Amino acid sequence: MNLFIRRVLLLALVLPGVTVAALPPLPEYQAALHAVPDFDHGAVLFAQCAACHGHEGQGLSDGTTPRIAGQHFHVLIKQLIDFRRGKRWDFRMEQRAKSHLGGFQDIADVAFYLSAQSRMSFASENSRESLAKGASLYARNCSSCHGRGGEGDEFEAVPMLAGQHPAYLLRQMYDAVDGRRPTLTRLHSQPIKSLDFEQLHAVADFISQLGAGN
Repeated sequence: MNLFIRRVLLLALVLPGVTVAALPPLPEYQAALHAVPDFDHGAVLFAQCAACHGHEGQGLSDGTTPRIAGQHFHVLIKQLIDFRRGKRWDFRMEQRAKSHLGGFQDIADVAFYLSAQSRMSFASENSRESLAKGASLYARNCSSCHGRGGEGDEFEAVPMLAGQHPAYLLRQMYDAVDGRRPTLTRLHSQPIKSLDFEQLHAVADFISQLGAGN
């Protein structure tokens, strides 16, 4: 899908009248969701985020920052507002989401810009056996919500996992079990607890292989 078509489709998603079950009916969420986003202004805003997330939103391979390029528009809005409201914890992001983004229009603009960027997969260093194990575990524990190909769900604000850094995925899984991400803990803690160290690595590596560039 080329960039122009994707921008048109994304714009259609946020026209007035669209409802999204996973986004709370709070004024800030709804205002950002129904704003008419400005792609070029989003690019300007993101320039100040590139030091951590990379110039194209690809994140860092050590897992300290996620790949956010190509993530769903609704997911990006929800995460940014969760940081602003203290529902998700990260000192850097809490400060940036409050000080750098002036309000719902800025949130919509930067989310729209990022959602239109290309997303890539990773080359795996793991064995075929490990990847097969990861595929089986993913299908059993994750695919019902995140999709068979890790594509997530735009309308339900379920994150796209395909092509995410495996180290970042592992960190989020451990944070969910340890209660450092309350929203993840509620939905993910029990399935993750049932997996051992090698299984978690296999799942993360398998997910990172999914979804070659858009």
